[in-house]
Amino acid sequence: MAAADLGHLPVNRRPIGVFDSGIGGLTVARAIATALPHESIYYVGDTKRCPYGVRTQEEVRTFTLQAGSWLVERGVKIIVIACNTATASALKVAQQTFDVPVIGVIAPGARAAVHTTRTRRVGVLATNLTVESGAYTRAIQDLDAGVRVFGCPASVFVDVVEDALASGDRLNQDWFDDRSVFMTPAVRGLARQVTQPLRGQGVDTVVLGCTHFPLLAAPIHEAMGPDVRIVSSAEETTAELIEILRRREQLAGADALARHRFATTSENITSFAVAGSFIFGKPLRSIEHIELGELEELRA
Repeated sequence: MAAADLGHLPVNRRPIGVFDSGIGGLTVARAIATALPHESIYYVGDTKRCPYGVRTQEEVRTFTLQAGSWLVERGVKIIVIACNTATASALKVAQQTFDVPVIGVIAPGARAAVHTTRTRRVGVLATNLTVESGAYTRAIQDLDAGVRVFGCPASVFVDVVEDALASGDRLNQDWFDDRSVFMTPAVRGLARQVTQPLRGQGVDTVVLGCTHFPLLAAPIHEAMGPDVRIVSSAEETTAELIEILRRREQLAGADALARHRFATTSENITSFAVAGSFIFGKPLRSIEHIELGELEELRA
């Protein structure tokens, strides 16, 4: 079925749109596909313009609205912004702009942190722009004003994952489940260096405030110590997604056949397909390339 035909499907049979700055959001897409095996997913990774964490807020808002418009044109029933930086910078404007529900990953991650912490001292590893926005601090303290939040910029972690994608390093392994993939001396040393500001603060919970970061959970956990819990927002985001679709009576039925489609702004579809399959947990069989010019014509 052509992408342009998806909007003519009954709403419950339309795909869930998932957007990220690169491949990191496939960690969220994977959680959705696991929990909702009958739902179709349309994933957009803006790998050409990744990373977003070093962009301005205005750039990130523009990119997010462009990708969201692209997905809406293809008939998605809901959009998940599976990018913390885009959630921090553009969630509200996206919700005001589009006729379908839009959810992000920060509020679910904040809930998971509040439910997990015992010391009420939470660290947030995120891109520089997400930390500077204060979005996690606000989201966490809206739930529990007594929790102290320590933001720690870690945009370099995005580069680690994206460089592995570009190099083709260890693409024969499942990057999500195999904890050894990024447990190299270089990455372990980098994790100790980046997380140093969080150690000694009494933090007992660390939120991985970027969807690339769950791939580095093992070296981050090692750097923080065994008593520190590591929280990812993927499962909480999926739970929120399920609740919204359930209340709107838009969940696909058990007889629905899930069709997963993927799109990337990178010209190197092969690398995206190979690396993405080891994050998503199954081959990415339907992939298309989006020209930046096509996106720039949408809400530029």
